Parts: sequence; structure tokens; C-alpha cells
Amino acid sequence: MTYFEKIKNKVKKEINPESVVLIDNSHLHTKHKSFDVNKFHLRIIIKSKKLKSMNKIEAHKEIFSILKEEMKEKIHALEIEIQ
Repeated sequence: MTYFEKIKNKVKKEINPESVVLIDNSHLHTKHKSFDVNKFHLRIIIKSKKLKSMNKIEAHKEIFSILKEEMKEKIHALEIEIQ
């Protein structure tokens, strides 16, 4: 199982969304001063009735709490889109 599959499975387990798409945008940030090849810039698109029913800040907090360890270790930036 790849690192990205682990992230998707973790989100699926906690939220049970209709779908989860994870996009690695790290290549767009290589020229940034704080760029670290060991950390990812990710975009996650989650289709979830549960998250959609929450206000945006609470929904984002939910995702960040699920991925707390990943944010500390391997994710530099996470762009969240809730559908």
C-alpha cells in the first residue's frame, strides 16, 4: 500500500465519504524557499454528505485532526475541497 493509499484509507475509515481523490501537487512548489523533498503538497477532494453539512472551518478541522500525524511528518501543505 502506498503512502497516498494509506491517507485515503484513513479518511475513508473516519468519515465514510462517497469518494476521496488525492492529488500530489509537490512539483508545483519546487522553487519555494521552504520546499522540502521529503514533504508533500497535497490536494484532497472529498465528496461527503457529513462534511458538506458542516461549516467549512469545522469540516477542515475534522480532516486535519484525522491526518494530524501525517501533517507533522510528511505533509507540508494540504488543500481541501469538499463536495
